[in-house]
Amino acid sequence: MTAVRTRYLELASPAALRPSVRVPADLTLVKVAPPDPELSRSLYVAVGGDYQWTDRLPWTRAQWLEWLARPEVETWVAHEAGALAGYFELEAQDGGSVEIVYFGLVPSGIGRGIGGYLLTQAVQRAYAMHAGVRRVWVHTCTLDHPSALAGYLARGFAIFKEEETER
Repeated sequence: MTAVRTRYLELASPAALRPSVRVPADLTLVKVAPPDPELSRSLYVAVGGDYQWTDRLPWTRAQWLEWLARPEVETWVAHEAGALAGYFELEAQDGGSVEIVYFGLVPSGIGRGIGGYLLTQAVQRAYAMHAGVRRVWVHTCTLDHPSALAGYLARGFAIFKEEETER
């Protein structure tokens, strides 16, 4: 068993965002529409494979489509010079919250200044999902990339809850 610390972070307003000032060259960001279960599964594996993202691995195509077809869910994909760089998935929730459900870069995109820009875009898209968004939140854990927490804090997120579990 391994002890895993999970931290839940939030931005309580759009003004709390500290946007990345670096805009990577040749980076494009596109919303996936219509929902594409095969693409979403491949993104999930490409980004989360090194970090023990396993909860969705057993999902069937029908389960992926059921999740993705909900109007509350958006998937955005980043490409750099045509190659996959990373992605994020947003879910609008009751009470004016939007969760960044998944966020990350493929291994070749890490350490090159793409993450801050992509996270800035994720937050801005989350606040733009509908008029009543009060906060954007995300969670990260000690199984994620070692720079994940620092990246969220750099963009202005604040920790609102921590927990430790055994895996």
